Amino acid sequence: MNVAFASTTGEKIDQHFGWSKSFYIYKVDKEKVEFLEVVDSSEEPEGEQEKLNYKIKTLGDADIMYCTQIGPTASKMVQASGIHPARVTEGESIEEAAKKLQEMLNDNPPLWLQRIFHKAESRSA
Repeated sequence: MNVAFASTTGEKIDQHFGWSKSFYIYKVDKEKVEFLEVVDSSEEPEGEQEKLNYKIKTLGDADIMYCTQIGPTASKMVQASGIHPARVTEGESIEEAAKKLQEMLNDNPPLWLQRIFHKAESRSA
């Protein structure tokens, strides 16, 4: 699965989805966590819809997006694009969040995570 983290430094999840200037993308599967890229999302389009569409487009083929906050409209738009939004406490370590996700995959994953994982697997097959 490709997981996007809204972060200023790449170490901690510390950004609101709509205000994030960059997303750190990782590939997370049952065996490993691998850094893929930093995505620049610093443009500031006019209008709320345009801004949200731009932010979502920068996430590319992310399956899950972690942030500290996300508004209800943005959350619905992110979900509609096929990305699962996840809110966490500001300052949570990206490494820890990825490990927790990996542990959930290997233990007894909730149904939402199973769906995302299988969708990502079929995409890469």
